[in-house]
Formats: sequence, C-alpha cells, structure tokens
Amino acid sequence: MTATTATTAPTAPTRLRAGPVIVAVASVAVAGVVGVAIGPVAINPLRTAAELIDMIPGIHVDSGLSRTDAVIIRELRLPRVTLGLLVGGLLAMSGATFQGAFRNPLVDPYLLGVAAGAGLGATIAIVAGAGDAVGAFDPVPLAAFGGAIVAMLATLALGSGGGRYGSPAALVLAGVAVTAFFTSLQTYVQQRDSETLRQVYTWILGRLATSGWGEVAILLPYAAVSIAVMFAFRGHLDVLAVGDDEAASLGLRPARVRTIVAVAASLGAAAAVAVSGLIGFVGLIVPHAVRLVFGVSNRVVVPLSLLFGGAFLVLTDLLARTVESPAELPIGVVTAFFGAPFFLFILTSRSRQLT
Repeated sequence: MTATTATTAPTAPTRLRAGPVIVAVASVAVAGVVGVAIGPVAINPLRTAAELIDMIPGIHVDSGLSRTDAVIIRELRLPRVTLGLLVGGLLAMSGATFQGAFRNPLVDPYLLGVAAGAGLGATIAIVAGAGDAVGAFDPVPLAAFGGAIVAMLATLALGSGGGRYGSPAALVLAGVAVTAFFTSLQTYVQQRDSETLRQVYTWILGRLATSGWGEVAILLPYAAVSIAVMFAFRGHLDVLAVGDDEAASLGLRPARVRTIVAVAASLGAAAAVAVSGLIGFVGLIVPHAVRLVFGVSNRVVVPLSLLFGGAFLVLTDLLARTVESPAELPIGVVTAFFGAPFFLFILTSRSRQLT
C-alpha cells in the first residue's frame, strides 16, 4: 500500500513539546468553563471557574454563587461536559491511531465500520434490557466493543483485496459497505422491538445528555485502558509510516503492533459510542487539524488529538443545545454539518494518493 501524506515519515517535530500541550490544555479549560457556564440558566463564567477550582481537593475558593447555581454546575452541567471531553477525546484519538496504523488519511471509527458495529452491539444490548448494571460492568459497552471488533475485522478482510491492506480507497469502500450492512442489521433489530424504538433512535443521532455521573463512570475504565495503550504505542505508528518491510528491518513486528493499536482504538471508540450514540467525523476533523498546525508525527498528533477532540466536542455540544434553544439538536447532526464538507475537502485534495 502506498504511504499517504497523513502517515508519511515525519520531518517536523517528533517530540511532544510544552508549548502545544499548554495550548491544548488551555483549550480544554476554556471549553470546559464555557460549556458549564452557558445554558438555560446563565452563570457568570468567572464565578463558574471559581466554583470548578473549589472542587479541586485542598483548594478552597469562594465563588459567590447561590446554592442552586452550584448544584446546577456540579450535578447537571459538569457531568455532561466531562462526558463530552472523554467522548470527543476518545473519538479523535482513535481516529488518529487508525489513520496511523493503516497509513490512510480518510479512515476513522465511522468510515472503518467500527462505530456501526459498536452501534449494533449496543442496540442489541439495549433492546435486550441489559443496560442496568453499574459502571464498567454495564453490558452495553462490552456489547459495543464486540460489535466494533467484528466490524473492523470484516472491513479489513473486504478491503485487503488479497493483499495485506489493499489501497486506501479499497479500505474506505469496504468500510462503507460494512457500515451499511451493520446499520441495516441495527434497523432490523430496532423494528422488531418497537417499545425501544424511540430510545434507540435518539441514541443513534448522538447525544451527551446525562442524568448525573453514571455515564462518566461507565466510560472511564475503558477510556483509561484504551488511552494508555494508544499513548504508549504512538511512536510505533511513526515507524509503521515508513512501510511494513522497513519497519520490520528496524525490529518492529508490524502485524502485532497494528493489531494492538487497532483493538485499543476500537475499544475507545466503542465505549464512546455506547454512552453517546453515533457522533461522526470527530475522528477525522480533529487529527487533520492537529497535523496541519503541529506536524505529522504521531508522537504529537495522537496525544494532542485527545485534548483537542475533547474541547471540540464540548463546544459542538454547546452549539447543539443553544442554536435552537430551548430545543436541542442531536450533536451528531452538528458534527456531520462540519464533517461532511471537511471529508470532501480531504478526499479531493488527496485524490492522487488514494488510488
């Protein structure tokens, strides 16, 4: 397979420097404060920031907020913003990892069929009424992970064309076919159980609505494992970028590394899908934006995608719940609004590399 621009051997910063990390952390902080402060009840952003700082153990800051506003922040908005940071970060980091692993600038959890597989698994679990467990033992994320792995393997099998990974275009087309197939199965499952149709349909469109910290507790263990693995193997992706034969000559086992990072990325994407539904294009937009600004090395792109992805989804969610206020748009609709033109831009600007 021909290496692509998104995955060519890096020529600019290959180390994660303090400057970009500070910018990314600041983006997360600003997005978090804005996301918590803005809503049906407007709260002063500076007092909101003070209330959030007061929650840090060992630090006491008098925000001057009423008890009602403090409860709104701590019990309603902060769980939602935290969930947005985790989901956006996981989707973006998984997208960057998939692009590095398969040396393909167009793939992300959705275009590989991973999200559709996770959606089918989660839908089956929801319809079966299996979502009443607590935290990491909730069966919905586990079912989503199983569906994601099956879908990814199907995409790789169809896109290989008898070779190791086929062309980038073949992999994308295989992902589209697998997505369509798993989506059709998901629709069939929904139709067989009309009582859960509305619940599943709302979930498909993507949402970050929470009833407290429960969704965060479900997501957190899976996020910790997948993030740790993707972060640890980010340097290996740079070695894979020079080609499998060259990587093997450098002592790397390409198939083994690719399997490990693909499973970790699938776990992260599946866990995000299980709690938030189908929110597309985050894994495509954010990694490409990071590469454009900070360079193409996966040592830089993968961790920064985690931070900027979280900030991006929190701000997108803010747009979704305010543009038609008091009504709320599905967040998947908003990300698709930005992501579809971005995908076409990537497709046309790199068409020569995808053949």
